[in-house]
Amino acid sequence: MTPRALGAAIAAAVLLADQAAKLAVLARADAARDALPLGPFLDLVLRWNRGISFSLFTQDTAAGRAALLAVTLAAVVLLGWWLVSSRSFLSAAGLGAIVGGALGNALDRLTHGAVVDYLDLHAFGRHFFVFNLADAAINVGVALLILDLAFGARAGERRSGGGAPSDAME
Repeated sequence: MTPRALGAAIAAAVLLADQAAKLAVLARADAARDALPLGPFLDLVLRWNRGISFSLFTQDTAAGRAALLAVTLAAVVLLGWWLVSSRSFLSAAGLGAIVGGALGNALDRLTHGAVVDYLDLHAFGRHFFVFNLADAAINVGVALLILDLAFGARAGERRSGGGAPSDAME
């Protein structure tokens, strides 16, 4: 399997899993009213996010939502181009996770006018944020890109000057 194929497979898997989870939450009629505990620090809820991460840049107008969707799709195109040219399995996996998550949230914006968030992270009476599988995949993807940058094969080449000595050194 090539890095490109791995990234595409991860993007597709994230998109499908994200949309399946969101459909399951939307099918749960009482999700908007009642929190269902999933663990000591995590509840299943239903929230509509009209902004981006952490509800930043909330858009209540059709034009604002269209602008967020356009920015998201432009980012997906750029990240997809990066994925296609990637030679590292780690960066391809990270880019695939980001692309799949971004497409999942973009599909929500297109079909619902907002992103379906459903995982409420909380502790000691404080609620930190509500997110979804797509958001988690995007964060994991960014972490994989950072790991690839820090520890990937090309990072070693950059630190050592690119491998083979140049003719100028003779």
